[in-house]
Amino acid sequence: MRLPVPGPRSLAGQLFAMQAVLIAVVVAGYALFTYVSDRQQAEEAAGRQARSVALAIADSPSVLDAIRTPDPTARLQPYAVRVMRDTDVDFVTIMDPDGIRWTHPDPGQIGRPFRGHIERAQRGETLTETYTGTLGPSVRAVAPVDDNGRVAGLVSAGIKVEEISKRAQEQLTALLAVAAGALLLGAVGTYVINARLRRHTHGMNADELSRMHDYHQAALHAVREGLLMLDGRHRVALINDGGRELLGVSGEVVGASVADLGLPTQLTGALLASEPRVDEVHLTAERVLVVNTSPVSGGEHRGTVVTLRDVTELQSLTGELDSERGFTQALRSQAHEAANRLHTVVSLIELGRAEEAVDFATAELELAQALTDQVVAAVSEPVLAALLLGKTAQANERGVELVVSQESRLDDGLLPPSLPARDLVTILGNLVDNAVDAAQGAVPSRVTVAAYTEGSGSDGSELVLRVSDTGAGVDPAHADLVFQRGYSTKPADEGGRGLGLALVRQAVQRHDGTLTVTGAEGGGARFEARLPLGDGAPPAAAAGRPGAGSAV
Repeated sequence: MRLPVPGPRSLAGQLFAMQAVLIAVVVAGYALFTYVSDRQQAEEAAGRQARSVALAIADSPSVLDAIRTPDPTARLQPYAVRVMRDTDVDFVTIMDPDGIRWTHPDPGQIGRPFRGHIERAQRGETLTETYTGTLGPSVRAVAPVDDNGRVAGLVSAGIKVEEISKRAQEQLTALLAVAAGALLLGAVGTYVINARLRRHTHGMNADELSRMHDYHQAALHAVREGLLMLDGRHRVALINDGGRELLGVSGEVVGASVADLGLPTQLTGALLASEPRVDEVHLTAERVLVVNTSPVSGGEHRGTVVTLRDVTELQSLTGELDSERGFTQALRSQAHEAANRLHTVVSLIELGRAEEAVDFATAELELAQALTDQVVAAVSEPVLAALLLGKTAQANERGVELVVSQESRLDDGLLPPSLPARDLVTILGNLVDNAVDAAQGAVPSRVTVAAYTEGSGSDGSELVLRVSDTGAGVDPAHADLVFQRGYSTKPADEGGRGLGLALVRQAVQRHDGTLTVTGAEGGGARFEARLPLGDGAPPAAAAGRPGAGSAV
């Protein structure tokens, strides 16, 4: 049969055992030290007591008078017994100068020689010693009886070592009782403390805690999502590598307040909020983040757990998808219009008016081709050309005229690799959408788009993207607020508003560009983004010259 092998104790159990053994060792050591010390003190006290009794008897006049009688024993034996009883000593022996006993607790020992050292006492000195006599080991004192300078007798008083040990044992018993109480109290206190520790460590031992810590650190730094833990005072208690990268912080930030991290105001407000936040979209200088916060509470606010996800790529793809969806809707609308025109052509042919049918169809083809030719002639960069064609159709459906300015000229291959078309779609697409929303319902309803390069020389050239509308315009006092996430003059829908211009500013800042908003001629707002192209960009002469613009 296989015997069960006990597993490792929990950390709380190990601490309890260690503390219990430590308390027991301390108490036992103190008890042993006290016992030895008390026994030594008891022997010294017994010697002092015996010496005092012996000197008192030797100095007593009645003792000297009894010694001068022919039979000292007759008077001294009752006296010695009475002194033994009153002074709590084990024996009092009075003897002649030669050490022959006159008194003894055992009357049979009277007349016999005293067992012990009396030489110093015979010379008139008092001595104290531990000696084994007829009553066993004892601490005794021997004092001379002085008779005008002559030693007339000797007095010995003593306490048996057995009695001294009994006194020390009584003290030791009391000490052991106190030590046992201290040990019990220490054990109870240790058990209570370790029971609480056991709850906090979930009964795990030191190896398990160490292994869990290693797993925790590995998982913390391996996960790509950002993880941020704040304490009750909104200071950073923990941050992983993903959190540092997404928030754009470096250095030692643990212990720093969230307000001191230099984050955008709205993101800082979300992290400082006491209520939970679920899938909130926030912008930093370079990223679009989805923020979730969950307070940690146990009767009081102890901190906040924050998770961060980077949706910059997803947001860019969503913008491109919206543009493609708009272009698809425009094509569907155009297909519907083409079907109506085709029915018109067929009807004209059936009515025998073939020439009018040919003229009608030719005019529609020329108009569609003119639309494409004008956009491509101004902006031959394929992605932006496709974007403008789609936005033109969308604006037309909403009753807004989209105009590509004659100063626009952006050839294919002009843009450097450092300026991807995706960012241009984000910038121009959101600016056009915002302008169409603003111009819808205005008289006239028009949006003007300009895209060209400007500047040359050592400083390089810039790509200028300008979008103007005929809407209500932007209050100069709010010129900076319009680029903040969440700001919008339009009613909020299910998906929320106020993100488009914030994404535009983020993309512009990512490429070290500038974004401004001013009033347009004739009312409305004019948004202008300038993006550096580098030293290798073509000169501005190829960009064309400002003109009145061509309606698309």
